[in-house]
Amino acid sequence: MNDPDDPGGATKHGVTIHTMRRLGLDLTGDGRVDVDDVGALSREQAIDIFVEHYFVAPGISRLPNALQASVFDIYVNAGGNAAKILQRLLRQMGFGIAVDGAIGPQTVSAAQNAARPDPVALRDAYGVARRNYYFALADARPASRKYARTRAGDKGGWIRWAEEFLSPRYHLTDAAFQARVAKWG
Repeated sequence: MNDPDDPGGATKHGVTIHTMRRLGLDLTGDGRVDVDDVGALSREQAIDIFVEHYFVAPGISRLPNALQASVFDIYVNAGGNAAKILQRLLRQMGFGIAVDGAIGPQTVSAAQNAARPDPVALRDAYGVARRNYYFALADARPASRKYARTRAGDKGGWIRWAEEFLSPRYHLTDAAFQARVAKWG
């Protein structure tokens, strides 16, 4: 279990204490949500939290199937930015929708229309946009570069995650990755 003096790091089955506090999940019934509640969380409860609060409630479940896994994956750690990445992409494709971070009827309709000719192409376009989002974060915040590039200089977790949802032909080669991050020093 994590250090009770540092509850910010408490997680179980991927659910953080912050999520449990936001949802008011006092599983021990002691009137507060703390590290003990995280410890009491079952795998089934964690799955229910992810499905309900990170997949169904934000509207990801209404997106085309080809997009759901990638949007869900980034939504868990980036919240509404997952939707904003999609909305910006859809706007670039000519759909007149708002970039507000909410997956509403307009975003769902635009995504369904964009997926009609080739759902895998839309998934790949989203994956590239997602990877570019991570690069932009690392460009702007040097402290975040550790998530995009390993200490050894290879692709970091953010980039590898994004590429897990891309067709292999869109993965950056090692040389292309090194060229992209060269300005980081």
